Amino acid sequence: MRGLAIDTALGLCSVVVFDDQGVIASRQEPMTKGHSERLAGLVRDVVAEAGQGFGALSRIGVVVGPGSFTGLRVGLAFALGLGAALDRPVIGLSALDALAASAPESARDDRVALIDARRGQVYARFWSGGTATGPAEALSVETAQDRVRALAGTPWLIGSGAGLIQDDRVDTGVMALAGPSAEALAHLTRQADPALCPARPLYLRAPDATPPTRLPGQARTERA
Repeated sequence: MRGLAIDTALGLCSVVVFDDQGVIASRQEPMTKGHSERLAGLVRDVVAEAGQGFGALSRIGVVVGPGSFTGLRVGLAFALGLGAALDRPVIGLSALDALAASAPESARDDRVALIDARRGQVYARFWSGGTATGPAEALSVETAQDRVRALAGTPWLIGSGAGLIQDDRVDTGVMALAGPSAEALAHLTRQADPALCPARPLYLRAPDATPPTRLPGQARTERA
């Protein structure tokens, strides 16, 4: 198997080409905006570095959220377009699962993947004994801290929200990653069942932007 994985949902723009043995070529650039201008060039360069061209790819993975509303849609649209052109399956990857998979082996039993969601919230998913204990959630920082305090042992906090949750009263490890590792993206794309991992956006709350209430040129409605 040879595949391509893309992540534009968080603080990195990541492109990875991998096979059954591991990562062949990858690029990761810190980026919170401008993905649409940079992504195609990164994909071109990484596929060229890996050799054998686009025709050798058997599947494409893309991070579908939670994360930046605009960023994740850029990656998703690119991956779906490429998948359609190559007639290859496109697999949706959870940003939280990818962060959790980025932890070192010593940290993989009890983990909490955390993304800073702004407005006093984090996106979170909890693992115990290497198994997820529930779905991805949008939680207040205070609720997430309470949930971490209730965990046994020394959990690892992983992701951009880790620093928000870290509490001096609880012994934790912290990995404040801007995005998933290349190895994690490759692993999840390689292991996924395309039928169970649809490539569609994963939102845990409504976007901050709202549609306009009137058309351009339309008069404002006076309120009583």
